[in-house]
Amino acid sequence: MRSENDPSGQSGAGKGEQESQTPERSFIEKARRAQIIDAAVDTIAVRGFAKASLAQIAERAGISKGVISYHFAGKSELIERLVEQVYGEIGAFVAARLEGQAAATAWLRGYVESVAVYMHTHRTQLTALGEIFSHFRTADGAPRYGIASSEPLYSALEQVFLKGQQSGEFRAFDVRVMAVSLQAGIDSMFAYWSVHPEHDLAAYASELAGIFEHATRADSRAAQH
Repeated sequence: MRSENDPSGQSGAGKGEQESQTPERSFIEKARRAQIIDAAVDTIAVRGFAKASLAQIAERAGISKGVISYHFAGKSELIERLVEQVYGEIGAFVAARLEGQAAATAWLRGYVESVAVYMHTHRTQLTALGEIFSHFRTADGAPRYGIASSEPLYSALEQVFLKGQQSGEFRAFDVRVMAVSLQAGIDSMFAYWSVHPEHDLAAYASELAGIFEHATRADSRAAQH
């Protein structure tokens, strides 16, 4: 439950005053939530998921722990909103780079390389996501993120593969197997780069895209390489 005080620690205003301040407060609250999420990313990346307490996140953000409690029900909600925000930022970045790209083959390469470009400049986010995906669990002890939570992503990739098959760009194959394999390849690429930051991520992404171009293409050239 959220506190009855606002993020600055002041008691709630009267209804009329609240209504007059709604747009400004909404902007301020969004900015504060974004600040807390950014601090959580930094804290988790540096200290690891288990040791990233709300108190430490608040300290990094330069606020009180109570401010976090005002905006988020607890650490679990904060982490879920963090993942949503990061994935939203990645999605917007990739969508902008792929806008107007009709060919499925070009989209496939663009997708792999665009995600790599984003992560290359957001290494802290990548580290935090790795910690979260490895250690964040539900109340019953099951992993919060994993195969089950990736269903929307798999479904979106399936649609691209189906489009390529319908246009004749791609050969016949099981689109679910290809979607899961592509995402697993991307995940492994980032896991490897996290351990070996000296590795050329752009070259890796290009090679990975090439592997799936060969695996999906419909013409006879695939057998010649």
